[in-house]
Amino acid sequence: QVQLVESGGGLVQAGGSLRLSCAASGRTFSTYAMGWFRQAPGKEREFVAARGRFGSKILYADSVKGRFTISGDNAKNTVYLQMNSLKPEDTAVYYCAAARTSQAMDVGGKYDYWGQGTQVTVSS
Repeated sequence: QVQLVESGGGLVQAGGSLRLSCAASGRTFSTYAMGWFRQAPGKEREFVAARGRFGSKILYADSVKGRFTISGDNAKNTVYLQMNSLKPEDTAVYYCAAARTSQAMDVGGKYDYWGQGTQVTVSS
């Protein structure tokens, strides 16, 4: 069982930055692929970024490529999402998720555990 707790969301102006954190329980953090997804009001959940098991294979959605960076700290059991050059369309609830496989990391159904989400609001 893995518990995930996100933090770092908030309100920011367009062009600003935020860093989201996702703290994971357990001592097997590095054996999980970690992903970030988001869901805006009235829209389906969408993939944002993922980091494969043992830190291998980084993947980004086209909409955030070049602006967002996913990273992890195995010693802290924490994965981060650095978000720069934020746009109003980035407004959503952001969810952290953990998967036992690094296959199809952009598919939400492949993830086994989910956090409660953190709200990110970007004003224009």
